[in-house]
Amino acid sequence: MSNQRADAVCCPTPPLLREPLSAPAAADMATKFKALADPVRLQLFSAVASHAGGEACVCDISAGVDVGQPTVSHHLKVLREAGLLTSERRGTWVYYAVVPAVLHALSSLLGAPHGAEAFVAADV
Repeated sequence: MSNQRADAVCCPTPPLLREPLSAPAAADMATKFKALADPVRLQLFSAVASHAGGEACVCDISAGVDVGQPTVSHHLKVLREAGLLTSERRGTWVYYAVVPAVLHALSSLLGAPHGAEAFVAADV
C-alpha cells in the first residue's frame, strides 16, 4: 500500500479566487445571487446584458417575458436594489444597464475566466 493520501491531487490547480470572501463581501454576493435566483429576474437580467452596451429600454426587455408590466417593474427594482442594474429615465422610458464590475465579480466568483465566451443556455 502507498503512504500517499488517497485524496491527493496529481496535478495541482491554481485557486479560483485570490482569497476567501469576507463576511460583508459574502453577504453582498449572496444578495446578488438571491436576486438572480428567480427565473423571471434572471431572464430580465440576461435580456439587458445581451443588448449592445449592456443597456436596454424597459420596453425592449419586457417583451420577452410572460408577466405583466407591474411584475416586470417589480423584478427590475429588485435587480436594481441588489446592485446588478442601474436605471435612467429618458423621456417616457426607463433604460436599464448592467453594472460591468458586478458582472465581472459574479463571473470571477463562479470561476469563469475574464473575457470568456458568453454563456449560452444550450451549453448547459
